[in-house]
Amino acid sequence: MRSDQTKKGTTRAPNRCLMYATGISSRDINKPFIGIASSFTDLVPGHIGMRDLERFIERGIAAGGGVPYIFGVPAVCDGIAMGHAGMHYSLPLRELIADMVECVANAHALDALVLLTNCDKITPGMLMAAARLNIPSIIVTAGPMMTGFYQGKRRSLIRDSFEAVGQFEAGKISEKQLHELEMAACPGAGSCQGLYTANTMACLTETMGMSLPGCATAAAVSAAKRRIAYDSGIRAVELVKENILPRAVMTANALKNAIVVDMALGGSSNTVLHLPAIAHEAGLDLPLDLFDEISRSVPHISCLEPAGDHFMEDLDHAGGITAVLSAVKKKLSPSPTLGGENIMDIAKRGQVLDTEIIRAHKPYHKEGGIAILKGNIAPEGSVVKQAAVSEKMKVFTGPARVFDSEETAMTAIMSKKIKKGEVIVIRYEGPKGGPGMREMLSPTSAIQGMGLADSVALITDGRFSGGTRGPCIGHVSPEAADGGPIAALRDGDKITIDIPRRILSVRLTDMEIKLRLAKWVKPPNKIKKGYLTRYAAQVTSASKGAVLK
Repeated sequence: MRSDQTKKGTTRAPNRCLMYATGISSRDINKPFIGIASSFTDLVPGHIGMRDLERFIERGIAAGGGVPYIFGVPAVCDGIAMGHAGMHYSLPLRELIADMVECVANAHALDALVLLTNCDKITPGMLMAAARLNIPSIIVTAGPMMTGFYQGKRRSLIRDSFEAVGQFEAGKISEKQLHELEMAACPGAGSCQGLYTANTMACLTETMGMSLPGCATAAAVSAAKRRIAYDSGIRAVELVKENILPRAVMTANALKNAIVVDMALGGSSNTVLHLPAIAHEAGLDLPLDLFDEISRSVPHISCLEPAGDHFMEDLDHAGGITAVLSAVKKKLSPSPTLGGENIMDIAKRGQVLDTEIIRAHKPYHKEGGIAILKGNIAPEGSVVKQAAVSEKMKVFTGPARVFDSEETAMTAIMSKKIKKGEVIVIRYEGPKGGPGMREMLSPTSAIQGMGLADSVALITDGRFSGGTRGPCIGHVSPEAADGGPIAALRDGDKITIDIPRRILSVRLTDMEIKLRLAKWVKPPNKIKKGYLTRYAAQVTSASKGAVLK
């Protein structure tokens, strides 16, 4: 066992002395040491229930014959960090989490890990750590939140709080109704109720075989989630004995299967950042074009919020990810899972229990949920959640309204200075320029709430929340801070978005763009000290997963 280097032999008497100081028995010293990397915090609704799950993971590890050790990693709630300077830290946190798990697991020579996670950047950070360390590891995602309820309707975070801001500004609801909605939309523990980034990554984690069947959709407050946590603890010890390692599970086929399910579900566009980053840690290449290739061949069969009116609890009742796997099994490739089964066997036994929630017989769209657009604005690519774009806005041309930050764009939107037919351009918000590639949920939700979603488009070198809907194109690469063509855009330039043809372009010649960029002066860094300055200096393009050099 890895932990033998810390506890075996006479020279390790001082090490054992410190271990006994933690309260373990001499009977425990020869058992596998299993770390529980817990991202519990009182700050994040998706993580407040983790103390309970920690107990059940500990029970499982002890029942399996291991010794559980909990250690903490931080978590950020993207919804709370949204719309202000705090959002600079969300994506960079992903790299810190991978580094922290690596530091503790190697410093203490742990034999295996149970990675307890849930929300947006924490789950990919944990998966990156598992791939990098390549020691027995299993993921437990803490589960989605139940829907809220107000005035006879189920409610959720995005439409009933973020978009309500725009509705209030447009005079569609009163201040009293806004307050009542914000009190009702999120009733308790769990990741936000729709297919936003947290729940999308949970679904893809289960698809890749890194969590047990049922884990992705079992609700945060359910007994089913407790049982999954317990079983994951037992399985962590078995993984040590069977020497099953993450890179044997997170194969090229597993990553392709994750993209297949992502497209079928219409998941968050942030997966186009996270899956390549996980692949990078596993020593694999996951090109951006593969997402589009798979999207062309996989229909969109489930329409959860924000694109549709269903929620994660509905997907769970319809059979969860095993049911989705059964519906797309012809598109899957064989790949082992940590549970011991091949993904194809799980797909064969899956059963769709509600054909309105999982519509394999009558897809919502013939293509998958995400499209990769290229053109003279985004030669390395850009990303759109096409499943959440209305048909009338899939081809759109309009004059640019250019803003060099989210804040200036938001001020113009809330001041009703954006006209129908315009294309909002928000730049210098990429991985380097942000720094941290902030999500643009506040402006996109305001556009929705103000009734402009079918008449205004938005492009950015930043990114969007999994809760974004409408013609919003993110991840424009190269970014403005790297001198990408988006830095050359000016007010009034005619921009064309053509999702069916995968085009994002401006009516300028290559020479015109080149001449503009020749006069371009890179603006000074927005943040001049601390972690974000180091991050900005090391981070790569969004088209490469925004990993650190």
